[in-house]
Amino acid sequence: MDHSKHEEHHHSEHKQDHSSHHAHMVEDFKKRFYLSLLITLPILVLSPMLQNFVNLNLRFTGDLYILFALSTVIFFYGGWPFLTGAWRELKDKNPGMMTLIALAIIVAYVYSSLTVFGLSGKNFFWELATLIDIMLLGHWIEMKSVMGASKALEELVKLMPSEAHRVSEDGSIEDVPTSELNEGDHLLIKPGEKVPVDGTIVKGQSSIDESMLTGESVPVEKEKNDEVIGASINGEGSLTVKVEKTGEDSYLSQVVTMVREAQESKSRTQNFSDRAAKWLFYLALVTGIITLLTWVLLGYDFVFALERMVTVMVIACPHALGLAAPLVVARSTALSAKKGLLIRNRTSFEEARKLEAVVFDKTGTLTEGKFGITDIITEKEEDEIILLAASVESESEHPIARGIVEDAKERNVNLKSVEDFQSITGKGLQARVDNKKVMVVSPGYMKDEEIDYQKDRYADLAKQGKTVVFVLVDGELVAMIALADRIRESAKNAIQQLKNLNVSSMMLTGDNKQVATWVAKQLDLTEIYAEVLPHEKADQIKKIKQKGLKVAMTGDGVNDAPALANADLGIAIGAGTDVAMETADVVLVKSNPEEVVSIIELSKVTYKKMIQNLWWAAGYNIIAIPLAAGVLYPIGIVLSPAIGAVLMSFSTVIVAINAKLLKA
Repeated sequence: MDHSKHEEHHHSEHKQDHSSHHAHMVEDFKKRFYLSLLITLPILVLSPMLQNFVNLNLRFTGDLYILFALSTVIFFYGGWPFLTGAWRELKDKNPGMMTLIALAIIVAYVYSSLTVFGLSGKNFFWELATLIDIMLLGHWIEMKSVMGASKALEELVKLMPSEAHRVSEDGSIEDVPTSELNEGDHLLIKPGEKVPVDGTIVKGQSSIDESMLTGESVPVEKEKNDEVIGASINGEGSLTVKVEKTGEDSYLSQVVTMVREAQESKSRTQNFSDRAAKWLFYLALVTGIITLLTWVLLGYDFVFALERMVTVMVIACPHALGLAAPLVVARSTALSAKKGLLIRNRTSFEEARKLEAVVFDKTGTLTEGKFGITDIITEKEEDEIILLAASVESESEHPIARGIVEDAKERNVNLKSVEDFQSITGKGLQARVDNKKVMVVSPGYMKDEEIDYQKDRYADLAKQGKTVVFVLVDGELVAMIALADRIRESAKNAIQQLKNLNVSSMMLTGDNKQVATWVAKQLDLTEIYAEVLPHEKADQIKKIKQKGLKVAMTGDGVNDAPALANADLGIAIGAGTDVAMETADVVLVKSNPEEVVSIIELSKVTYKKMIQNLWWAAGYNIIAIPLAAGVLYPIGIVLSPAIGAVLMSFSTVIVAINAKLLKA
């Protein structure tokens, strides 16, 4: 316990450190930008090149030394993040954006400094200063954007209350930090309070609002032995809860981890943009050197040739390209979380746009995973039959009993108190309701007692895989009730929507063929695989993949885990087991099969937006580099480093705005 506490503390400390470090870096860039901008103003005024440009003469003795001193300050202070960044990149033998910026400012600074101390030529300290300003501004904007995108984690962590009311063995209550809670502790949760940790109710009943966590808008009724999730909100009842999971094991912590994994895992598309940035650096370096040599060989002034080279390097800086994919990733992660989709594997999620088949597990995915009434065969009023049967069954914890009682709740039937309740082992239940002897019994009891019933109708229901019970009142058969695992309404819609997207739906189940066929018929499914053992589920997925289909698997149980891992996209239903959730690429928090359609649609728009951004960034570079090299110089069009830097930052901002425009 102590070890896990230490881990948890270390983990949260690491999260805080990372967050505060990032905030510090944003502040650092902001400060460097404003101070550099301030120093740039006198540099612009003192620059001989600019004075000539506006036809002014403000020259005085020693002015170039002041210009050199101010430029040295801006070079080392404003340029420091780029110089250190370049050193790190070169040390890792992985040159990139920082190396490119550093190269440009070093060339500009060294050359201009030499002109102050005797080398003939024009200095362009003003261009060095504006270049550093623009780069600092660009990085500041980028870091602010990235920081904004990672707020989702902090928002999730904020959901957890920091204190809990711990109940001691003598019944006294003390308020303790949630970090000090141990498994097995008993907590008091007062009406309207947040549940501090995952646990089981040992006393009391209440309705709990889990909408923040599960997306379920209706408060869930909870009583003794029911589980509660940390960060859900207690209703009007008072509860005593036994702590089951703390720290990293809790539901919310798992959600936090999933969001972090989604933000940190690199997709193929993103890796492509990283590679593009690196090659652009090499291209810039080669183009820069060729530009310098070409202009020198053509007999032009070395200062002019050097200026062309610097401009090429500024323009070629893959700033926008480096931002193109991460911002879209951050935006789509935030959008998917709002929709109740937790993306654990970015690559698989982005590939979801190519899906051709979705395989659904039956129990708990297409169906609700619990018994519900499907047919009532009676000549009396249905509600009257439900009232009698549910009143008797309310005394039992059997799944059939729960199904009948649940149906009574849905029909708003008020149950009556029962007397002389008894269970007939393996045969059913009996009790007195309103002085009538009511029995709910199995086909076995009917056979033993030789009571006649509609055998053909019973056989039809049994063929569909339904469980049938008989209701007797004072020894007379009054109804047959058929129960089955109820089909989710959302499953029908999901399959129809997938059809519209030309994605075929299939069902995979360990259940018998009769049940599977009945469910498939209700859902208009043609391809079903029934009586499949857990290890065979994974093999079945492999077979479908061998047909050349891109396949997703949707499931909720431990037995689905191997299939989820083998599919191109594994989708876990949020109400399922931890094992399924751990194996999946995407988790559906709301347990709604329709969200499978949302995954495909969001994947498509994310990819489209990412390609747009990559083209904007790369296309901009493709057009701007030749201009920077001076190919249009003969007709009087020339691009200075400062304008190049402004345009580059403009492209960065457009990429950021374009990412923000992503809508699901």
